[in-house]
Order: sequence, then structure tokens, then C-alpha cells
Amino acid sequence: MSALNHVMAAAISYSSSSFSGQSNLNSTYQPRPFTLHSKHGMICKCVAASPAEQTVYRTKVSRNENMAKLQAGYLFPEIARRREAHLLKYPDAQVISLGIGDTTEPIPEVITSAMAERSRALSSVEGYSGYGAEQGEKQLRAAIASTFYGNLGIEEGDIFVSDGAKCDIARLQMLFGSDVTMAVQDPSYPAYVDSSVIMGQTGLFQKDVQKFGKIEYMRCTPENGFFPDLSSIARTDVIFFCSPNNPTGATATREQLTRLVQFAKNNGSIIVYDSAYAMYISDHSPHSIFEIPGAKEVAIETASFSKYAGFTGVRLGWTVIPKELSFSDGFPVAKDFNRIVSTCFNGASNIAQAGGLACLSPEGLKAMRQVVGFYKENTDIIVDTFKSLGFNVYGGKNAPYVWVHFPGRSSWDVFAEILDKTHVVTTPGSGFGPAGEGFIRVSAFGHRENILEASARFKQLYK
Repeated sequence: MSALNHVMAAAISYSSSSFSGQSNLNSTYQPRPFTLHSKHGMICKCVAASPAEQTVYRTKVSRNENMAKLQAGYLFPEIARRREAHLLKYPDAQVISLGIGDTTEPIPEVITSAMAERSRALSSVEGYSGYGAEQGEKQLRAAIASTFYGNLGIEEGDIFVSDGAKCDIARLQMLFGSDVTMAVQDPSYPAYVDSSVIMGQTGLFQKDVQKFGKIEYMRCTPENGFFPDLSSIARTDVIFFCSPNNPTGATATREQLTRLVQFAKNNGSIIVYDSAYAMYISDHSPHSIFEIPGAKEVAIETASFSKYAGFTGVRLGWTVIPKELSFSDGFPVAKDFNRIVSTCFNGASNIAQAGGLACLSPEGLKAMRQVVGFYKENTDIIVDTFKSLGFNVYGGKNAPYVWVHFPGRSSWDVFAEILDKTHVVTTPGSGFGPAGEGFIRVSAFGHRENILEASARFKQLYK
């Protein structure tokens, strides 16, 4: 073989080995050559790597054992995965998504105009701003305090503006650390439990009862009015509580929240109160935990603009930590949270904060109430639909979620039945906790024509 043939054989042999992912790291595989004869008399030696014979390189870093405790994927990405699989099976189907609680209606112009103006200002020397305060702009913090907590003793310095309540839940878990115990409503928003698992606060998942060890599940069902029997709840360090509740739509009364605050005081616990849907409340139920006397000594509150102004993509929320709240050694909780925020966060987008400030103007508040009112009308349509079909229906009055009971049936089976036969995506109740088995959650976030069409399909399926 000529010198040129030798060069060609070596080059192609090396190239083929490279494409097959071979390297000299931890590899004992010896490539098997074969020859390719050319009409010009040149011989090329090529090798093909067998995937079964390859050795994958691994680092020596151990996986976080807490991640391995998590069951399957996070609920809502799993629903999205099943939706995509359904579309592959039925590519021409008009799928309506009433599963994940994502807003659908445009952000009011009074709010987007303020964001656009702030965005344009960044292109000028006078209007440019870089890093802002990690806690949020003072004007917005003051507006949040006066708008939502005006007569409750909450001040601008108690407010931490963020990129959303979900992110703040993770930061609060970092604040508490791995050595705390926690209680959660059952059913409830999955982020509370999953973040606790990731932080190492829990034991292993117990398949027989569908619960994680070391978590106190506070059962909330129609039988107890969706408020737990506190006399049967063991003491924990942290209590996650959401009202109006996601997913049940139930709202705690003033008397119930008074009992919860007293329960926390008796046990020396901290309540993390999620009020993300407070603007949907249309009766006399409290909008904030701080309406309850003594709550500032035992509670933190998280909230968000997501479901009020359509900020699910813009990302803007806040957390309230009163100066009266302290750890067992007397150290202020807010000071440690400020340290967490300053370390892990550079502050919410200045454009988003301009939108938040516009939300709290008289025109912005009016516009947000109109958006909330639209979704509440959607809720009424969904509630009326399922009630007309003879189902027991809960929620809806003070929340954008409808909680429908399918006695004796698996939530995932009902989810699959509805998706397969109506092309409507809902959320299986068991994804929110064991007490959610036998229920589905239907979201009211959708265009009106889609809500009406979905309701017609429900009636066709269950008539």
C-alpha cells in the first residue's frame, strides 16, 4: 500500500473512532477494522464502535440523595409530557388546556405601557439603571405595603420583592435548612413538599400511604370543610398553608385562621402563608394572614402578581416577613432572609417592577380586578357545567380552580379519560397529595370560547 493509502487509512480510522465517542479515558475497547476498496486502487480502513462496548465516563461526585427520593417528575411538566404524547396520537385534535394554572388573557395596557416606557428609558443615559436593591425598589415595596396591608402594621421594610412566590418558597426553604420539620395541607401545591424533600427535611416516600416520611400531612377534605383538625396534628417547625387553596379552591374563614395562628403560637411554629389568589376572594374571608391578631409573631406571607395581572411570564411577587418574627434565639427572621436574598438573588427585573408599580395605580388596580373578574366568570361556567351533570363540585367561589369529585375512581384514570375522549387537559387531584385521590382540578384560566367548548365536551362525555 502506498504512503497515501496509509495516511488515508489512519485518518479515516481516527475520524470514525471520534464519531463513535471513543477516547483514551477509561476505555479498553479495541476498534475492529474493515476495508473499503476504491476503484483507484486505494484501500481505506474504517472502524465502527459498538455502543454496548463503550465505557461512559463518570465523575466521582455523588448524586444528592434527596433528589433520588422525589417521585417521578414534577406534576405540571408530567402533565405537559402527557399532553404532547396525546398530540402525537391525535395530531389534528383541538386540545384545550385547563390543567396548569397559566393565565391566558393579555396584560392590561396601563401595565404594559409602564413596562415599555421603563424599557425605552434604559437606552438613555438618564434612564439607564443596572443592579437594583435585592429587596426591591423602595417605591414598589411601599406601594405593596399600603395597597395590601394598609391597616395591618406591615411596612415597606417588611416587604421583599421577588421574581415570584414559587422562587421565594425555595429561598424560604434554604432559610429554614434541613433540620426542621414541616406540615402541609393535603392536598396542596406540590412545590411545598418537593422543596422540602430536596432540602433533606423528609424521610423516604412511603408507597403504601403515598406520603413522605417526616412530613405532617394536614388532611383537608369536604368532610372537614377543607380545614384540618388541628387537635390531631403533631407539632412541626414550619406550617405551609395556602388560602384560597390550590388546588381545592377552599378559603379559610377568620375563625379558622385565628385557630391556626394560636396553634402556631402554642407550638412555637412558623406559618408560611401563600396568598397568591387573595384578589379572587369575594366574601368576607381574610385576604392576608396578618388580618389575624398575633400573626406577625408567627407568620410569613408570600404573594404574586401572576394570577392578578397575567405576570406568569413577566415574573414578579413578594414575601412579607414582619420585624416581630424571630427564631428561638431571638434573632430576627427577616435579617437571615435578607442575607439569603442578597446572596442568591440580584433583585427582580427593573422592567417587571415598573409593571408592578403600574398594577398598584388606581387604573392598574381597576384593570387587575377586571382580569380577575373575567376568570371568575369562567369559573362559574365550569362549576355550573359539572353541577348540572350531578357531580359534587368544590372551590370556584374565591379561587380560579374547580375541584370535582369522582368517587371511587383514580385521579389519573379520570385525567386520561377526559384527555382521550374530550381532548381537554385537567390536573389529577392525587398529584397534590393523597387526599386528592378521586378528584380532578379544572383551571378557569382560558379564553372564553375554550371554556365554553370544554364545557360542551364535558357534557357530551358525562351526560
